[in-house]
Amino acid sequence: MEFLYKFPESLQIGSGEAIDLAVKAFSRNNRETLGLIKSAIIASINSINSLLEAIPWPVMILVVAYLGWRVSKKLYVGPMYAAMLFFVGMCGLWNNMLETISMVIVAVFLSVIMGFPMGIIVAMSKRTSTIVRPVLDLMQTMPAFVYLVPAVILFSPGKTPALIATTIYAVVPMVRMTNLGIVHVDKEMVEAASSFGSTKIQLLAKVQIPQAMPSIMAGINQTIMMAMSMVVTCALIGANGLGMEILLATNRTEMGKALMPGIAIVIIAIILDRLTQGMVKKEAVSE
Repeated sequence: MEFLYKFPESLQIGSGEAIDLAVKAFSRNNRETLGLIKSAIIASINSINSLLEAIPWPVMILVVAYLGWRVSKKLYVGPMYAAMLFFVGMCGLWNNMLETISMVIVAVFLSVIMGFPMGIIVAMSKRTSTIVRPVLDLMQTMPAFVYLVPAVILFSPGKTPALIATTIYAVVPMVRMTNLGIVHVDKEMVEAASSFGSTKIQLLAKVQIPQAMPSIMAGINQTIMMAMSMVVTCALIGANGLGMEILLATNRTEMGKALMPGIAIVIIAIILDRLTQGMVKKEAVSE
């Protein structure tokens, strides 16, 4: 009766060795192409980081404070954001923060570039939606660590696999929210535009996308939050920034040194979240 309680070895198909061999073979056969992709990604992250470093820290704090006040229309929000960023600088984490923000900016940009058109395609085609939805469900429920392994095999540890893993993890809400926004556009508005002779492209550009903009902005907000959540995880494969500081402090069991970058990540996430949420509310009010 032992076979009823222990799964037979003869029925087991292994634990993914074939996939590992295929990924490694692909990496060997496409080294030049992967090298070009790696160079482009590193150059983009370094360019954003250099641009941020060129901005004097008082100017950046003032800009964030102004945006906070502008978006929220509350006097206390701007000084509060300024104080939060000033605290990050006081902790000696300003440059680490800029590195983290650089990676988040590039990851969010790539997620929007890929997710926005994909969301439109899914919204316009039921057949595509039937195929893509299970894939999105798989991507959203898959543990984040799973994305790191193939990225490291293809590009070796560093910024490149970290960015690719972050982009894959963060693109899902962009696709979903774009799709949701376009699908739920008022049917009467769509029918009225169609009756006046609008083509599908005109209907999409002048009616559906503008009406879906609050949902699209919410997708960007969620994409930013998902990218921020990968910061610490990507430190495991060599991504510098606040996540690396947390990882090093954790390995040394230094609670204080782990707490400060952790608070810094929370501060950045709060500021980015509130700014993008404010933009979403503005879009909703304008509609």
